Amino acid sequence: MSDDAKKVGAISWTDLTVKDAEGVKAFYEGVVGWKSEGLSMGDYEDFCMQRPADGQTVAGICHAKGVNAKIPPAWLIYITVDDINASVAKVKELGGEVLDGPRSAGGGTMCVIRDPAGAVAGLYQH
Repeated sequence: MSDDAKKVGAISWTDLTVKDAEGVKAFYEGVVGWKSEGLSMGDYEDFCMQRPADGQTVAGICHAKGVNAKIPPAWLIYITVDDINASVAKVKELGGEVLDGPRSAGGGTMCVIRDPAGAVAGLYQH
């Protein structure tokens, strides 16, 4: 992850959570040429999707089970915030909804929110 992705307001990560992560991983490998590397989740693997030219991880494809069971099947951007608890309070105050979390993930804290228009996004505090 670049230093820019860690700045408040930056999009720091993108992933997709679905029931058939294996099949969807293969779909994106075929359609856009991504390569994949398994990421152990204990009794199953999620996938880090990598650009073929340089192997840099650009997205994740995850199984909708375990800690990810409540995440809707949509490409999610994760926006960096300074204080996730303050951001969650603002989500609720401004008419949004928290769908999942906050919880630990990737060395930080994340949550998934729905804004008043119904759009879903993730928030991430490093």
